[in-house]
Amino acid sequence: MSIYDYTLPTPDGESVGLNTFAGNVLVIVNTATGCGFTPQYKELEAMYEDLHDKGLEIIDIPCNQFAGQTPGTDEEIHEFCTLHYNTKFPQYKKSDVNGENELPLYTYLKSQQGFKGFGKGVRAMAMAAMLGKIDKNYKNNPDIKWNFTKFVVDREGNVAARFEPVADMGELRTFVEALL
Repeated sequence: MSIYDYTLPTPDGESVGLNTFAGNVLVIVNTATGCGFTPQYKELEAMYEDLHDKGLEIIDIPCNQFAGQTPGTDEEIHEFCTLHYNTKFPQYKKSDVNGENELPLYTYLKSQQGFKGFGKGVRAMAMAAMLGKIDKNYKNNPDIKWNFTKFVVDREGNVAARFEPVADMGELRTFVEALL
């Protein structure tokens, strides 16, 4: 299978095929409205506004699996994002990214780009310490570790990279720009 064989549910009960985005660079991100990483919406929106006309699509999938940080309805989440961050990129139905009810898309993404660590620095060490208390085996499975994990898909549909929440947003942007 390829990335373009998957669909995503929309808040209104429809389904969107990722094949509609073929030929574009995709950033697929699981988001939350009440997370320490929520301000990344600002940088994601800036990147979208600057690069959308060059072929960037951002796919926002709200998820409430991490400390209940996205408790609202799809409508409330959308209202929060547009009010606080003026987001214009598509937002899909709140969904699971791990476990028995995870979106099939996430099963595929994780099979293509597993967890490789959080990198270095204070934020990376803090994230590793927190996850070590939740799941002692977190380093050895491909699961999404927290909100704002980003997968980048190139124009040919290859899952080119995975950026953990603590990754520098400037590095994400540089990577995306190189694919455009």
